[in-house]
Amino acid sequence: MKPTCPGIIGAGVALVLIAGIASGQAPQTQMRKASELIRKQESLKVNQGLLKQATVDNTHIVVSIPKQRAYLMMGEQIVADGPISSGKRGHSSPIGHLQVLEKDPNHHSNLYGDFVDRSGRIVRAGVSARIDPAPSGTHFEGAAMKLFLRLTEDGVGMHIGILPGYPASHGCIRQSSEGAKLFYDHVKVGTSVDVGDY
Repeated sequence: MKPTCPGIIGAGVALVLIAGIASGQAPQTQMRKASELIRKQESLKVNQGLLKQATVDNTHIVVSIPKQRAYLMMGEQIVADGPISSGKRGHSSPIGHLQVLEKDPNHHSNLYGDFVDRSGRIVRAGVSARIDPAPSGTHFEGAAMKLFLRLTEDGVGMHIGILPGYPASHGCIRQSSEGAKLFYDHVKVGTSVDVGDY
């Protein structure tokens, strides 16, 4: 039987919640911790036998957006398989047949970073140099993108970054520090990188 006055039912639920809080009981619905929402990804896997044969001349990279994994390949064999975090909605990672355009071990973003004062103290973090105005007395410092493999002319690449278990970047393909080092050491400018629904 349908209730004739849903407002009364809603008010009753609210009263029960208020009564529970007043009596010292916690409400039934509680906020979950961020660590519970972050999906744990499998760590980097390396085929040591193939790694001994891998060179900058015989490897290529495949990135699976749905699996959030990057593969260092030798022909059709997987040398290494590591977790990534690709571009979030509105900042998707580029899809298709790409190649490494540049290698830079200590790259910094010219778009995303922090506003810092003369003493190096962060005044405003996580800003966009294109959008956010700099507070007085500060300058822009680009976010570190260590072991950077440039994939596009407009600055998207693969580099060390935070891996929450889902697409979260501004387009780049983030890797673990171990994964980024292994991939960086085994590719060269011109190495093929295929990104897509693999």
